[in-house]
Amino acid sequence: MVALRKLILGLPLAVVGGVLGTLPWTAFAETPLPQIPEARAKAGAHGCVEPVDEMRKNHMNYILHQRDLTMHEGIRTKQHSLVECISCHVTPGRDGTYPSHNSSDHFCGTCHEYAAVTIDCFECHTSRPQGAQQVGASPASPQDNSTVDPDLLAVQAQLQLPEDGGNQ
Repeated sequence: MVALRKLILGLPLAVVGGVLGTLPWTAFAETPLPQIPEARAKAGAHGCVEPVDEMRKNHMNYILHQRDLTMHEGIRTKQHSLVECISCHVTPGRDGTYPSHNSSDHFCGTCHEYAAVTIDCFECHTSRPQGAQQVGASPASPQDNSTVDPDLLAVQAQLQLPEDGGNQ
């Protein structure tokens, strides 16, 4: 009976001791952060349209707000325009071509892959600056339409819209 009582009292203490014993080791475990590509030099002294910490936390809100202004009210500005973001932040690789937005080398893909966030911006918008060639694309068809909805491409063809949907 005494042995059973010792076991019942000792088991929780052993579990707590084991957990507390492993905590110091977990403090040394580091999660690798994404390697965010540098923006182009054209951002210059002005930096981004908002402070870096603000953009990291709230860029999606700015983009959605800009989308609503453009789509619902017909107001187009450059400050929080996705095209302006892409023009500044998406940079070519060593071979001079631009990575797909699905790649961890793409400015957007870097953090979104790390955060396990799926974005749908590039189903309609181009994921590289205007006139840029994307990795794996031929000069005749510079846009990678592999992730674009085929129905959207069919409608664009019927309306004779550019492949980026006219979203510049």
